[in-house]
Amino acid sequence: MSDTSTTTITGTFATRREAEIAVEHLVQEYGLDRSDIFIEPQSSENSAGTKASGGDVAEGEPQADSAEDAALNGALLVSVDISLDTLDDAEAAFREAGATNVSRK
Repeated sequence: MSDTSTTTITGTFATRREAEIAVEHLVQEYGLDRSDIFIEPQSSENSAGTKASGGDVAEGEPQADSAEDAALNGALLVSVDISLDTLDDAEAAFREAGATNVSRK
């Protein structure tokens, strides 16, 4: 018999790319609705993470600062309410994508 109760898990990510990879795992592997997963800055300042990634990096080096660069003011927090049946797998997906400080509430 499956457990239908839920809990909230959160994970902290250094880059927007890592956060998005975690979200895609949750959507594609566990069938979660994208609108039930939240990505937000960990602090009160708008942020795209703590380090450049993806389009922010050219040949492994950060590009020169420009007015179009995303703010790197802190880590990103991903949170989702998930059933207890898939909790361990979802936490593993967070960690595989690069999450630190994965916790349950």
